[in-house]
Amino acid sequence: MDALLFMSLIAIISMFLFFFFFQKHKANVPPGSSGLPVVGESIKFVLSGPQGFIRERMEKYAQDVFQTSLFGQKMALFCGPQGNKFLFSNQTKSLASWWPLSVRKALFFPEVVESSTDKIASLQHSFMREILKPEALKHYIPVMDSMAREHVESEWAGHEVVKAYSVSKKYTFDLACKLLMSVDDAEHVARLAKYFTLVNTGLFSVPIDLPGTAYSRAIKGGKSVRAELMKIITKRRKDIMENNLEKATRSDYLSRVLLLTDENGDFISEREITNNIIGLLFASYETTSSAITFVLKYLAELPEIYDKVYEEQMEIAKSKKGDLLKWEDIQKMKYSWNVACETLRFIPPALGGFREVVSDFTYAGFTIPKGWKTLWTVHTTHKNPKYFADPETFNPSRFEGKGPVPYTYVPFGGGSRMCPRKEYARLEILVFLHNIVTKFKLKKVNPQENIELYFLPVAKEGLPLHLIGHKI
Repeated sequence: MDALLFMSLIAIISMFLFFFFFQKHKANVPPGSSGLPVVGESIKFVLSGPQGFIRERMEKYAQDVFQTSLFGQKMALFCGPQGNKFLFSNQTKSLASWWPLSVRKALFFPEVVESSTDKIASLQHSFMREILKPEALKHYIPVMDSMAREHVESEWAGHEVVKAYSVSKKYTFDLACKLLMSVDDAEHVARLAKYFTLVNTGLFSVPIDLPGTAYSRAIKGGKSVRAELMKIITKRRKDIMENNLEKATRSDYLSRVLLLTDENGDFISEREITNNIIGLLFASYETTSSAITFVLKYLAELPEIYDKVYEEQMEIAKSKKGDLLKWEDIQKMKYSWNVACETLRFIPPALGGFREVVSDFTYAGFTIPKGWKTLWTVHTTHKNPKYFADPETFNPSRFEGKGPVPYTYVPFGGGSRMCPRKEYARLEILVFLHNIVTKFKLKKVNPQENIELYFLPVAKEGLPLHLIGHKI
């Protein structure tokens, strides 16, 4: 009887200690809500929009970090410049790159779907930094300008109205195919773009892979994209192996990454290269075209801003006398770039970035457990009056001099996690802007057109613009 009583007491004490330590640990995680089973707070996120969702929870729970549940994952959402700085500075210590499973499943080969995306992100960053150095970028500018001229002539000139979103996507995708892979066959590029459209329209839909659903079409589109890219990559590797110098010595991303070897001295596989190029094309297809679209939106809405951009661009155009743009010309587009930066503050082309917690760490007095995901987002600072006075006023002068406080303006990330494509995007936006503004004055067809904000901003009607040609 004594033994039974003793064992019962031990069991009670053990349960009490377990409960005590569990509750202590649980109480130490950031405040917030996990929402509904499985879907978490994803529905609220969609209905409220990212800005409203985040603002409400910052006011309700905490200004530094709060917990939520998105994509079926427990998530700590970091807020403000300190939160941004912390996540940008700790990639190799406590955090690893992470993309939602539904996104990986649609975009990549199966071996990436269930594994960490850190390796693919690392490969992209190391080689993108190499091929996007200033000396490399200088060679891209004439190509960008030449393609922009052809694009304006074929897609804009002679039209009274164009839908800026669709035509800018065509330009950025065509250019990405040319610079990344030297693919410029119109039929081939159009086929790739069609498959990417299937992926993008279903990527952030309800991830149910059943016939007829948007997500099912995204899965099929992803398979087609991978098949097309594998053909291109396999053929290029064959050219290199056969020492066809004309085709093998290209300076594009594909030719250079085909010469990469892993830690064992083996060449990187075609499937791994395909995964990397998909990630880069995905970014080119949506984010840069979104940025271009919304720069044009503000130029169409704000004539006083347009006039200053026009004056700057025409001064450059007159000095060129028809020659293609060069690096030195881009450096003169200071006001135009300030307009682009303010556009990216108002309507950032991407929500932010995810990470996976690989070991417990402490932030702002809270424990972020291993296995959780983290999210940094533009929406905790870009419209916050603490960091941007009168944030709903479009004011390009914010970016003069030293510009915003560090880690408050983060459309391209920051610190060691700064997107290596930032300078490429700057060139692409400014070259395109030059070719549009020097040809047309813009006017919105529907001044009341809504902008839908979810993970990517979208002009609901595609931003149709009236084109008014300049008198020569």
